[in-house]
Amino acid sequence: MTDKDVEQPDERGYGPGPWWTDLGAWGAVGLIVVGVLCAAWVFLRLPGTPENLATGYYQAAKVLAIGVVLGGSALLARRRPGAR
Repeated sequence: MTDKDVEQPDERGYGPGPWWTDLGAWGAVGLIVVGVLCAAWVFLRLPGTPENLATGYYQAAKVLAIGVVLGGSALLARRRPGAR
């Protein structure tokens, strides 16, 4: 294994961030849609729905919440004067 194969931390000493940090506004919309579709899937009890419905709703809510936070952050970044 060479040094190129190992992920290097940035200058602050932190490793790479979470998977959702670079999704942007369209990625946020996609996560919101996926979260709503997952919740509808659980509500309709389609094949693959967990036996405990609360688990399915919880997983859908996590995806939906990440999408809403990313979408709000993207919209605030566009409205803020002097951003980028």
